[in-house]
Amino acid sequence: MPFLTEEPHGTAKALFLGSAFWFLVGTLEGLTGAVHLAAPDLLGNISWLVFGRIRPVHTSTMIFGFVGSALLGAAFCLVPMLSRVPLWSERLGKVTVWLWNLAIVAGTATLALGHSQSREYAEWIWPVDVVVLFGLALVFLNLLCTVAARRENTLYISAWYILAALVTTFFIYFFGNAVWNPRTGAISGMPDAILAWFYGHGVVGLFLTPLAVAVAYYVVPNVARSPLYSHTLSLVGFWSLLMIYTHIGAHHLLQTPIPTWLKVLAVSGSIAMVIPVATVLVNLWLTMRGRLGLFHEDPGGKFVMAGLVWYLLVCLQGPLQSLPVVQRVTHLNNWVVAHAHMGVLGFAGTIGLGGMYFLLPRVTGRPLHSRVLADLQYWLVLLGMAGFFVVLTAAGLVQGNSWLNGETVYRTLPMLHPYMVVRVGVGVLLFGAAAVGLYNVVRSLREPEGGAG
Repeated sequence: MPFLTEEPHGTAKALFLGSAFWFLVGTLEGLTGAVHLAAPDLLGNISWLVFGRIRPVHTSTMIFGFVGSALLGAAFCLVPMLSRVPLWSERLGKVTVWLWNLAIVAGTATLALGHSQSREYAEWIWPVDVVVLFGLALVFLNLLCTVAARRENTLYISAWYILAALVTTFFIYFFGNAVWNPRTGAISGMPDAILAWFYGHGVVGLFLTPLAVAVAYYVVPNVARSPLYSHTLSLVGFWSLLMIYTHIGAHHLLQTPIPTWLKVLAVSGSIAMVIPVATVLVNLWLTMRGRLGLFHEDPGGKFVMAGLVWYLLVCLQGPLQSLPVVQRVTHLNNWVVAHAHMGVLGFAGTIGLGGMYFLLPRVTGRPLHSRVLADLQYWLVLLGMAGFFVVLTAAGLVQGNSWLNGETVYRTLPMLHPYMVVRVGVGVLLFGAAAVGLYNVVRSLREPEGGAG
């Protein structure tokens, strides 16, 4: 069957194509949600487009469809390259691609129809969860067998992060979606809230983060044409991430009656996240020191460098907003939405795009269709992400201070309206970026030998 062929790098190519497609779909869903907030009556009362449905559809599409597919595609490139052997099974990889996209399509459709587990980032229903877990298991098996057959004695840090991400994601997804309880996908009471945020925070920190860091650890030394500054430092960052990140999700629950010891552990762990983040950024910035010009010349390197800047910003903001005195103003408002966009799109998504643009010429054997379009997408993403950060952070501060001063919600809404209008405009930029990227990726995959560069 043609969709299960053993084409070299076929799995990575398919995932990159899927990522570009889901980026377009996800930004359209997000733009629809933004329109609801700026003009609630504009789209009428179409059930599958109401904000309560389109918002979780959008977040799941972006996390798993766009960013997840891009980073998994990079993983299917990097592990064989670092092992100096072909992928163990391209056919199994293609099966994984079909399962992964089946899960995203089914999750999107069922959510739009109103079928949900009603837990943030874990809304997909039980049959979809089973497909996701099966897909993750197959990815891990394929890459582990590739590593087992390697002809390279030293396992580079990117492979460590990739394999660890697959293991941690499988378990946090299983527990976070309460897969043993198909009827509700949840447990009950405060333990369910703790479990939900163990997963909700972990899907960024233990799925997207290690995969994005793996891509950065590969791309940065290659673009800089310089060896990694310190392999030892990279291992410090790896182990400290695994030790610290698993228990900090409870900082979303500081205003709830969870145990005090868990609150203290979550806040102190959030502050301690400075350790793994600093080791990654210091290591990579010392690797690229004096060579920044090379990154401006390389489309993939440019995206990855921007993603690392967003990584710094999101991980400075995260510990700050975990403090109870700060959460009094920032929690449960648009400040948190800005932070989520910084983590998923600004950091992981931008690095995912960088990995895609860096690796596409290497898996196709020819240049990108258009470096100009790649640069255009870079600026649209950068401006769009900066716009989201500014407008949503400002809106969050307006909300938080208004509530702190005793204002009711309905009196706060008119103050937020201008910010929501600007948010729609920023969403148009990102939708344009996704459209440009999809065209460029499709043409790059289909360009004949000697095509445009």
